[in-house]
Amino acid sequence: MSGKKTKKALAGTALGIDVGGTGIKGGVVDLAQGTLVSDRFRLATPQPALPDAVASTIGEIAGHFEFDGPAGVDFPGVIVDGTVHTAANVDPTWIGTSLAKTVGPLLPGPAVFLNDADAAGLAEVRYGAGRGHRGLVIVVTLGTGIGTALIYNGKLVPNGELGHIEIGGNDAETSASARAREREELSWGKWAKRVSAYLQHMERLLWPELFILGGGVSKKPDKFMPRLTTRTPVVVAELVNNAGIIGAALAAQHALDDAELSAR
Repeated sequence: MSGKKTKKALAGTALGIDVGGTGIKGGVVDLAQGTLVSDRFRLATPQPALPDAVASTIGEIAGHFEFDGPAGVDFPGVIVDGTVHTAANVDPTWIGTSLAKTVGPLLPGPAVFLNDADAAGLAEVRYGAGRGHRGLVIVVTLGTGIGTALIYNGKLVPNGELGHIEIGGNDAETSASARAREREELSWGKWAKRVSAYLQHMERLLWPELFILGGGVSKKPDKFMPRLTTRTPVVVAELVNNAGIIGAALAAQHALDDAELSAR
């Protein structure tokens, strides 16, 4: 069900916040079902998207829910110990910025920070197209760049920047991302060949059990999915717009569970 605000943290729920280039959105997630139990609240990403301005917006979104439980925030960059280390598609001033220090104090409960593709991957494997798969699942988000998440036996291998592997001497996302298709005005068939070459390259390196393709293009699977040629099964992501929110919330619960185990 939906409502304007969640006053207190219910058992088995967590807050997820998904930071994007044009919008920042959040919601309270039922972690048993992988569904939102609140409204999905969205605000525009400040422009320029400087750290303090973005942090303030994240705090405003968290405040909307008045939620006092665990929170997860995903961000489009490599995140190590709560600090941003890459900024391929965001403002370069983010490099070296601690989300834990700039955003953490604005969240009322314990918080965790992770890469946006990792958050989407966690959600898809737990609740979406990867349910029931215990081997290596690679979730590939085809958008402005190429985001990837590696999930093995339900566990995240964080910060897998496989969108930047080189194929033919070029960064893969420069030729196989959704932006590349639009920029070069490629037909779906020509673009599918590039995506196939990219997936085949990862097959040779990692031998996954399943590929899950997400991003905006996942809303048009009939345009390119039948044209892909891979050894590994390829399916379309199911959670789409809510994947980041759900995965960030799930990561928050995982971090809380790990902390409780360590304290025993």
